[in-house]
Amino acid sequence: MPEYDAVLLLSFGGPERPEDVIPFLENVTRGRGVPTERLEEVAVHYLHFGGVSPINALNLDIIDAVQERLLADGIDLPVYFGNRNWHPMAEDAVAQMMADGVERALVFPTSAWGGYSGCRQYHEDISRAREAAGPHAPALVKLRQYFDHPLMIAAFADAIEASRATLPEARRAGVRLVFTAHSVPLSADANAGPPADGGHLYSRQVAETARLCAAATGFDEHDVVWQSRSGPPQVPWLEPDICDHLDALAAAGEQAVIVCPIGFVSDHLEVVWDLDTEAREKAQNLGLGYARALTPGTDSRFAEMVVALVREQLDGAAPARLGSEPLYGAGVNGSLCAVDCCAPARRTGAQN
Repeated sequence: MPEYDAVLLLSFGGPERPEDVIPFLENVTRGRGVPTERLEEVAVHYLHFGGVSPINALNLDIIDAVQERLLADGIDLPVYFGNRNWHPMAEDAVAQMMADGVERALVFPTSAWGGYSGCRQYHEDISRAREAAGPHAPALVKLRQYFDHPLMIAAFADAIEASRATLPEARRAGVRLVFTAHSVPLSADANAGPPADGGHLYSRQVAETARLCAAATGFDEHDVVWQSRSGPPQVPWLEPDICDHLDALAAAGEQAVIVCPIGFVSDHLEVVWDLDTEAREKAQNLGLGYARALTPGTDSRFAEMVVALVREQLDGAAPARLGSEPLYGAGVNGSLCAVDCCAPARRTGAQN
């Protein structure tokens, strides 16, 4: 197996001050022709929380936990931090790695999925950062997709059980389990995965993870819905939206819901706004009991999973997984992603 001398955690990024919000959103929507008025509408969500996204602090906590776990396992690899859309930028992280003498590093993305935004765009981030660093940039190998890793499924399952315990006892027995993930345009989902797999890899992987988590918590039925869509209304995206689904559940006589943000590894802004603010308010207005499961990033098993993915590359171990949907990335059948995998039909929405 190739030798590596560092790990890079690569993520989406988020503003850390009110004055960062609009510049950050301009980075996110670069080249997509999004009008300023729309950016100002979205900025309200960030300003509701003081102009600070939780994502950077949460990623730093993950890095600390991963570094500690690596050292405990006798793996001497420093962990660097870079983002796509805000500081520390991926380009700056790779430049620092080069200055520190790093020659070959593994990249852990904060997205478990296939698809353009969840996988291919991270490869583009890596290429852009290496190009900016010049001909002596370190080699960077993105770790595989991990949507069905046993440790992540276990962390989500425990979070679901913990959230059920927060509901009034009378509403726990018949509670409806609802999984959410970031919506993407239907065209982007159709192109997700290599052409030979028939597309729709992203939504198929989300459905698989939801099925595994529901089975682990003893739910015979569950729903998969979507959140955080953006873009013009005439472009069709994956549906139903979480708030529309809450309307449907209330109309059907459901009394309570557990909402599990299966598509997110951390409680960043799209979770705390879309689910803890808008969806919770919707549920209260409908008279639905509402519990939201935590994301796995703060669970010690998440850092354990990252180190397990690193070990797959260091030791050549077989991928640990519970599902059967295809996954791609370094270490899977000795290859990287397939040719023409997840080619974007058009620029897609952000997904962390």
